[in-house]
Amino acid sequence: MGARRFSLPSLRAKETEATLTGEAIPVIVMVEDNVADVRLVREALDEHAVLCELEVISDGEEAIAFFDSVDASGGACPQLVILDLNLPKRSGADVLRHLRASKGCGGIPIIVMSSSDNQKDRDTAAALGASQYVRKPSRLDEFMKLGELFKEMLSKPK
Repeated sequence: MGARRFSLPSLRAKETEATLTGEAIPVIVMVEDNVADVRLVREALDEHAVLCELEVISDGEEAIAFFDSVDASGGACPQLVILDLNLPKRSGADVLRHLRASKGCGGIPIIVMSSSDNQKDRDTAAALGASQYVRKPSRLDEFMKLGELFKEMLSKPK
């Protein structure tokens, strides 16, 4: 399927302004196969006025290939990764392990966002280097609050 890139529609004017002033637009890579969750993250980012590009990768194998290509080309790493644990082809744990071993992108913040509230999954994610572990909210208002977390993670000094 390939990675899909979205600009948040309500932020187009700010994006144009940033481009004109030479500011880099932060990139968030979301590794998620559930289209509804992708849509909710986009809405949460929009609600909190997070100016960014959201690149979506829908399976673990593709995510690993994406980060391998960034390493091979010396390209720019995203500023944040939002990673599901339950992915087709390769697990989120495999992606997390691979990403933390990346020579170029190994230090970027990674938020594991999973439907699992299992302590073993939380412990595994922490041991593999996840910056944060968030259980996917079941209520819309709680999902929208995640936009603040994403905004905060993007604004932390590197």
